[in-house]
Amino acid sequence: MSNVLSGICWKGQSARWEELLPVASTAVITPMKGGLEAEVYRITLPEAELVLKIWNRESRPDISMQYRMLEQLHLRGLAVSQPWGWGVDELNHKVLLTSFDGVPVATVDSSFLLEMADILLDIHKLPAGVCSVMNVPVYDFTDYFFFEIAGHPEIRMLARELADQAGVTRQHLIHADYHPGNILEAEGKYTVIDWTNVQLGDPRYDIAWSIILIRIYISGRYADGYQRRFLEQSGYTPAELELFEALACLRWLQLHRSTGIPVERNTIRNVRSIIGRNAFLPEGLL
Repeated sequence: MSNVLSGICWKGQSARWEELLPVASTAVITPMKGGLEAEVYRITLPEAELVLKIWNRESRPDISMQYRMLEQLHLRGLAVSQPWGWGVDELNHKVLLTSFDGVPVATVDSSFLLEMADILLDIHKLPAGVCSVMNVPVYDFTDYFFFEIAGHPEIRMLARELADQAGVTRQHLIHADYHPGNILEAEGKYTVIDWTNVQLGDPRYDIAWSIILIRIYISGRYADGYQRRFLEQSGYTPAELELFEALACLRWLQLHRSTGIPVERNTIRNVRSIIGRNAFLPEGLL
């Protein structure tokens, strides 16, 4: 296939990528499974295995900020891809070049989930001063996660009430879509990917969203063990996490009603079970 690297105007790049640019035309380009937002390619050179992501659809994230953020997190030894470069292609689509960090996690078990929890806790410990240097965006919680849906105002109204009750903060770096599908594995090493929704926000919501997705798509037993790890390693209480799990469940319901979200054989049953057990959620939401 044609070399997708040709025609890219690099706005920022590592010293190593600058060295390899003269031989970029010899790279082997392999399409990878992308998402709804971008095309993804594996870039194979004798000296490096890389991944190129091209945002050529509706999503227009701030890639320069993502590049700086990944630089800072990687320098601090956090479980993120190493950024190699960012720029724009001939059609002015933003591109990001990073290290190739393996494949999706094959087995989600209790051991992996404990490591997954520890990785997120480490991310949340990033000093606020570092976040300000990276110009990480700050959003209104309800406006960002609970946009208006015609004919379904009750989710947004309840979310705003619960967010006020929870005292949502916006002081820590959060991934905002943390789940096993956004983690890669290579030789026992894990790497967090897809930072499209990164922002300064509340770690409790970041944690709760990942717990809810594990409850819905994997198992309640695994989710309980994963939740216990956060209760043991942080100062959060069960009541706090239950409240934020209610917000995360409302977010899932909103996506289910609007843009769509995966629904498997037991998905609806699991969501109804979550609603029935959560003291902050009324019956009849699903």
